[in-house]
Amino acid sequence: MDKKRIPLELLLMFSVFVIATCGLIYELVAGALASYLLGDSVKQFSFIIGVYLFSMGVGSYFAKFIKGNLIDKFIEIEILVGIIGGISSVVLFILFNTLAHFEAVLYLFVFFTGCLVGVEIPLLMNILKDRVRFKDLVSNVFAFDYIGALLASILFPLVLIPQLGIVKTPLFFGLINISIAIFLCFYLKKELSKPVSLRVKSIAAFLLLVVLFIFSDRILSFSEEKLYGENVVYTKSSPYQRIVLTRNSREFRLYLNNNLQFSSVDEYRYHEALVHPAMSMAKKIDHVLILGGGDGFAVREVLKYKEVKDITLVDLDGEMTNFFKNNETMRRLNQSSLSNPKLKVINKDAYIWVKENTKKYDVIIIDFPDPSNYSLGKLYSLQFYRELERLTALDTKIVVQTTSPYFAPKSFWCIEKTINEVFPFATAYHTYVPSFGEWGFSMASFEPINNKIYRKVPNLKFYDYNFSQLSYFTKDMKTKDIEVNRLDNQILVRYFDEEWGKVQ
Repeated sequence: MDKKRIPLELLLMFSVFVIATCGLIYELVAGALASYLLGDSVKQFSFIIGVYLFSMGVGSYFAKFIKGNLIDKFIEIEILVGIIGGISSVVLFILFNTLAHFEAVLYLFVFFTGCLVGVEIPLLMNILKDRVRFKDLVSNVFAFDYIGALLASILFPLVLIPQLGIVKTPLFFGLINISIAIFLCFYLKKELSKPVSLRVKSIAAFLLLVVLFIFSDRILSFSEEKLYGENVVYTKSSPYQRIVLTRNSREFRLYLNNNLQFSSVDEYRYHEALVHPAMSMAKKIDHVLILGGGDGFAVREVLKYKEVKDITLVDLDGEMTNFFKNNETMRRLNQSSLSNPKLKVINKDAYIWVKENTKKYDVIIIDFPDPSNYSLGKLYSLQFYRELERLTALDTKIVVQTTSPYFAPKSFWCIEKTINEVFPFATAYHTYVPSFGEWGFSMASFEPINNKIYRKVPNLKFYDYNFSQLSYFTKDMKTKDIEVNRLDNQILVRYFDEEWGKVQ
C-alpha cells in the first residue's frame, strides 16, 4: 500500500510544480501580448495580474463544490487548462484585427485560465488530504507552487520568448499540461472511473496542440498580414518587443509592438531632419553618440560627415541591431552603416548606460521610440536628461525625437520643456513625414543655438540646411499648461496615451 501512495504523492506534487509554471506562463503571455497589441505595458500587466489572481480565487472557491472521482476531475481540468492556455495567443492574434471588443476576449481567456488553475490546487489538496499530514501537505503544495512560478518568471524573458516566441510558448506549455494528464490517465488507471474517456480526450487535445504548434508560424503570418494589410517578410519576438517587417509593391515598413517605425519610401525625411541640423551646427563632430536608432539609419546619415572619428550606438535590443546589420535588404537601406569600423554598437538599456559613462560627446542624437509606456517614458524624463548632462561639453549639440506636435502637442511640448529644464538653450522644430504626418524634434545645448552652419554634405534628398524654416509652428501645434516629465510622475506617458488614443 505504501508503495502506491508514495508515487502518487510525488506525482501530484510534481503536478503542482507544472501547474504553477504553466499557469504563470499563460499569465505572462497574456501580459506580453496585450503590451504588444494594445500598448501601455504597465497598465496591461497590472490589469492582467489582477484579473488572473481574482479568477484564481474564484476557482479556488468553487473547487469545494466538485464531487465524484477527484482524480478524474483533476485530469479533465488539466486538459482544459492546456487547451485554453495553449491556444490563447493563436486565437487572440487572429481576433485582434476583427473584433471591436478585443480586450474583453483577452480578459476572458485570462479569467477562465485563472479559474481553472485556481481549482487545481485545492482539488489536489483534497486528493492528498488522506495520504499526507495536513501540515506537510500545505507546506509542500505551496513550496512546489512558488518554485514553479519562479522558474516560469526566469524562463519567460530569457529563453521562451527569444527562442519560441509569443505564440509557440503557450502551445508548448499547453502540451506539457496535457502530457501530465495523459501520463496520469495511464499511470493511475485503476483509480479512475472513466480511464478510456479521459485518454481519448487528453490524446485528442494533445494532437490538436501539436498541429497548432507545427502550423503556428503560418497562422501568425496570416494574422499579421491581415493586421498590417501587407506581406510580412520578417518577424521576431525579442525579450523587449515584437519586430515585424512588411513589404508591399513600393516600400518596406517596420513595426515594433504594432507601432510603425519607418517606411522605406520616406524615412530619409525623418532621419535627415533628425541628424543634419545638429551635425551641421555643432562646432566639432569628432565623437558622436546615438541612443536608440538600432536600424542604422541615423548612423548612415552621420557617416556622411568624413570628420567623424567615432560613433557609439546604444540600443537595447540586440535582435534589432543584428537584423539591420545582417539582413541584405536592410543593409541596402542603411548602406551597411552598422558594419562601419567607426561604429561601436552597445546593446544595453540607454538609461543605465548613460549613468555608467562619463565620456564627452560632440553630438548626441536620441532616437528612442515614442513614450507609449513607462519603461520608455523614463528615457524622456528630467532625471535622464540630468544624467545625460555629464556626457556633454559646453558646445555639445543634442537632438531628440519628440513625437508629433500636431497629433500630440502636449507630449511634444512636455518633452521640450523637460529638456529645457536641464539645457538652457532648446529649440523645437518639425518636418512633414508622409508616413507619420507632422513630426517633431528638439535641439539643445548649453550655448545659444544661432543657426550657424559649420559644415554641409552634398546631395541630401530633403534637408537644405534652412533650419529656421523647420522651427516655425502654427497655432494648432501649440499648447499651454504643460508639466515637466519627472521619473516619479511620468506625466508624459499619460499625455501620450490621451492624445494618441484619440487618433487611433
